[in-house]
Amino acid sequence: MDRNTTPPADERWPGQLAAIDIGSNSFRLEIAQLHEQRYRRVEYLKETVRLGAGLAPDGTLTEEAATRGLACLARFAERLKGYTPQQVRAVATQTLREARNRDAFLARAQKVLGLPIEVISGREEARLIYAGVARLQPSPVPRLVIDIGGRSTEIILGHGRRPVRAESFQIGSVSLSLKYFGEGRFTEQGFRQAQVAAGAELEEALEPFNAAHWQEALGSSGTVGAVSQLLAASGVTDGAITPLGLRWLIEQCLKAGRVEKLSLPGLKEDRRPVIAGGLAILYTLAAHFNITSLQPARGALRQGVIFDLGERIHATSLPQDGHDIRDATVRELQRRFMVDTEQATRVTRVAARLHASVQPQAGAEARRELLWGCALHEIGMMVSHHDHHRHSAYLLAHVDAAGFSQSQQRRVAELVLGQRGGLRKIDASLTTEQVAWQVLCLRLAIIECHARGDIDPGVLALERAGPGHALLGYTSSWAQAHPRTLFLLREEADAWSRSSAIRLTLKA
Repeated sequence: MDRNTTPPADERWPGQLAAIDIGSNSFRLEIAQLHEQRYRRVEYLKETVRLGAGLAPDGTLTEEAATRGLACLARFAERLKGYTPQQVRAVATQTLREARNRDAFLARAQKVLGLPIEVISGREEARLIYAGVARLQPSPVPRLVIDIGGRSTEIILGHGRRPVRAESFQIGSVSLSLKYFGEGRFTEQGFRQAQVAAGAELEEALEPFNAAHWQEALGSSGTVGAVSQLLAASGVTDGAITPLGLRWLIEQCLKAGRVEKLSLPGLKEDRRPVIAGGLAILYTLAAHFNITSLQPARGALRQGVIFDLGERIHATSLPQDGHDIRDATVRELQRRFMVDTEQATRVTRVAARLHASVQPQAGAEARRELLWGCALHEIGMMVSHHDHHRHSAYLLAHVDAAGFSQSQQRRVAELVLGQRGGLRKIDASLTTEQVAWQVLCLRLAIIECHARGDIDPGVLALERAGPGHALLGYTSSWAQAHPRTLFLLREEADAWSRSSAIRLTLKA
């Protein structure tokens, strides 16, 4: 951190931040203390859950795998007692990106953990991995960073702290091991087929990540760390992963023939069932990308999450000086989709004022999601003016947005979808009181600013007149001077009268 992170006043462990990495093979909890440029690990817990091995052929997560995951999260929750929600961030990766029943699992998991869980995109996972590596193992030279997970592999090209290119590929040590080394059998055909499958998935990365673009190669997280330890413990290398070392390990697997017969110094039991898939990916990467030596990296996803969380807290405490990458992403999306930023600013000013009057206790993330919705509510106009709110919602739900989780993108997209028209299309979301007030404030702000000219952001006064009842006040002179806006406000009150979420009453 460039500055001290300001902790919440009621925090039991001031200055400590925690990251939970809900991976396809392992769940990890890291607790750390950040101070200026220093990172101090307080505690690290890891459990082999193999969530990715619990994906059924139809894409659903089995109850057995879900139970393993929930039990692990319950233990993590016990360790995190005394930490505020602002100190902890939980992220989920490829298995929950794929699982068809992920929402049902997440509802149970969040209840057990007592915290929200963010499903992050592959590119966001790659960005966070690089953030962890770049901060804990800084270097001035261009570098290639590789992270082989249970069901995905992230590849990042970076320089300093900046990721130049970050991609995620749907292939990992668990998925390859299950498919090509069934029942724990090691065969030459299995390794060949696994390497062909890995090569097919990674082929599109050959040009953007070729050796001409980097000077050193680093490997992050479990698979690379495990293979590095095996090579060092066997005296094959000093821990560097080389093509020769990988061939030697593959030969040891073939000699053993089966997982349970593989005997290598340093081979941990939790890594044994997925070692063949990891070796196949590593050998393919070394051959295709001309990697002569892959060094294990210090940082990983969980450290990147902690650094990112620290920056979010700092940006909230000192917004004029802080840096939250999500704000930069919003500005970039405005530029890319040619948003009328003056109109977005007008809508933001009005919505923020209205929301503060009816939701003064709203959390920082809820307020920011509303403001991001205001800033991006018109990006769909790049596609078409007709039904632009639907285009905006689709783009927000699916665009690669650095810093945002898929879960948060969907929330902002749902808010933007509700900016106009009937409310039935977002009925499910309106059952959450916080969302209902966000939607109302956005819609009222858009109505006040509909003429796309200068406005007085304080002309409308919104207040809570009781449970589920909003009272919108304005002066008679303003109403007489703005008959078209008044007409739209009356239609808005009528729209809310058909919803059970909030009743809107106009009062001059």
